[in-house]
Amino acid sequence: MLNTLDGTRDETGASLTPWAIWTRAWTAEENRHGDLLNKYLYLSGRVDMRQIERTIQYLIGSGMDPHTENSPYRGFIYTSFQERATFISHGNTGRLAKEYGDINLAQICGSIASDEKRHETAYTKIVEKLFEIDPDETVLAFADMMKKKIAMPAEFIYDGRDYNLFDHYSAVAQRIGVYTAKDYVDIVEHLVDRWKVKELAGLSAEGRKAQDYLCALPSRIRRLEERAQEKAKEAPSVPFSWIFDREVKL
Repeated sequence: MLNTLDGTRDETGASLTPWAIWTRAWTAEENRHGDLLNKYLYLSGRVDMRQIERTIQYLIGSGMDPHTENSPYRGFIYTSFQERATFISHGNTGRLAKEYGDINLAQICGSIASDEKRHETAYTKIVEKLFEIDPDETVLAFADMMKKKIAMPAEFIYDGRDYNLFDHYSAVAQRIGVYTAKDYVDIVEHLVDRWKVKELAGLSAEGRKAQDYLCALPSRIRRLEERAQEKAKEAPSVPFSWIFDREVKL
């Protein structure tokens, strides 16, 4: 994803610029996460690997649009958010695995979560520096990304059968506590605090509007989350091809 950003993209595919080297190393680490989980699923014998592989093919083929507009400001805000989200979701998956007696999966998820935490630390420090040298443009970029909402990398996920797979998958993740609306708002609140948005001074009129919007956003999302929880109680069950069409409550 960083290869789409102005000023950080790898112009040749093997550039020796610091940004290019970082991007390739980051991508390689993320790829190892996927490989490890893929091998675990295969060796577990409890999933339909044909459907898993089909889903991966469709997912990579579909791509993703993080709505960064090739802006490094927006791009690093996106990765700061996304890395924290994956740190939380892998940590929660590991916790559930441990509760159900799968120590191997718990350790795998713990290792991946640790990597994601390190990635998060790097990206939040980059944005922290952007706030230091260009607070107005950075707060505007932050507000813009929050208004668009952070698009998940699996937004276009498809298994060849379920055209609403991402919505169904997200609903299950919400219900069992892997990644929830509360986690989303907690991340927003964390980043607002981490980057000291309330304390920014010397902003333009537009910058102050963005600042006010961001500071009020966590409370607003929490109210919406409470309404969504009420609707979730009436959710149906749907089949998931990954587990041989077993039905799971949303």
